Amino acid sequence: MFSEYTSSQKVGIVGTGLVGSSFAYALMQRGIASELVLVDANAEKAVGEMMDLTHGLSFTKPMKITAGDYSNLSGAKVVVITAGVSQKPGETRLELLTKNTAVFRSIIPQVVKYNPNGIILITTNPVDILTYISLKESNLPPAKVFGSGTILDTSRFRYLLGQHYSVDSRSVHAYIVGEHGDSEIPLWSMANIGGVRLQEFAPLRNKTYNQQEMNNIFISVRDAAYEIIKRKGATHYAIGVGLLSIVEAILGNYRSVISVSTLMTGQYGVKDICLSLPCVVGVNGVEEILTLSMNKEEETGFRSSAEKLKTTLASLKQK
Repeated sequence: MFSEYTSSQKVGIVGTGLVGSSFAYALMQRGIASELVLVDANAEKAVGEMMDLTHGLSFTKPMKITAGDYSNLSGAKVVVITAGVSQKPGETRLELLTKNTAVFRSIIPQVVKYNPNGIILITTNPVDILTYISLKESNLPPAKVFGSGTILDTSRFRYLLGQHYSVDSRSVHAYIVGEHGDSEIPLWSMANIGGVRLQEFAPLRNKTYNQQEMNNIFISVRDAAYEIIKRKGATHYAIGVGLLSIVEAILGNYRSVISVSTLMTGQYGVKDICLSLPCVVGVNGVEEILTLSMNKEEETGFRSSAEKLKTTLASLKQK
C-alpha cells in the first residue's frame, strides 16, 4: 500500500510569506521531496527564500530548490497555496475575503494550466471558502483540491488535552470538525486517550472529569490564533508542520486520516460547501471522507457551521 519516495517527488509553493516559508523549511528538513519550486507575486522574495534555504542543504538530504513562475510548477505532485492578502486594521472579514477571492481567481487557472494533473492544497484563510472557490475555478475533481481545514485546530486540541491529562499528545485521539474558525466543533463524544474515553481516563490521573474544564480547553483551541497574533503578529510554525504532514501523506501514499477541508456531498445533510471532517489522504488526494458517529448536538453544530459558511459565500457573491 505504501509507496517509496521516488525521484519525481516535486512540490510547489505559491506564496512565500511566513506560512509558505515555514512549510518550505519543514519540508527541506524532513527530506521527503526531491524538488521544491517557490512562486510568489514578489519574485525577489521567492529568490531570497530560495537562497536562504539552499544555503542549508549541506545539512539535509539532497534536494533541488528553485524560485520560478507558474510554468515551473509543471510535474509537481502537489502545489500548496499560501498566498493571499493580510487583513488590515478596520477591515471586515468579508472585505478580506473579497480581496483574496480575486487573488485566487488569478492563481488557480495558472496552476491548473501548467500542472493539470497535480493536487492543490489550500491554506490561505478563510480556508474553507477559498477551498470551495478554488475547486470551482479549477474544474478538477474534489479529491484533488482541498484545504488544510481544521488540521491545526485538531493538533491544538490534542496538545492541550495531552497537557491536561499529562500524556503525549500523539496518544490523544480527538478531532475538531466543521469550519476552520469560530463555528468549529469539538467531537467530545469520540475523544479518547489510547482508546480510553476521557471520562474513564480522568480517574487514572486522579482527576474528576469536568465538562466545563473541557469546554475551557476548547475555547483555548478556538481562540488560539487570536492570542498568538496579538503577541507576535501571525501563526506560521505549527501550520507549516501541519502542511508537511498532509504533503507527506500524499507523497508517501500513507492514507493517513487527517481533518482536512473538502467538498461535502451529503454528509450529515450538508452539500455543496467545503469544511472539515477526518479524511483518508493519500497519493490521489482525499480518497475517502469518514462518516463519524457524532451525537445529535455535534451533528447540529456541524450543520450550523456549514450554514454559516454558505451565508458568507452568498454574501460574497452579492458583492
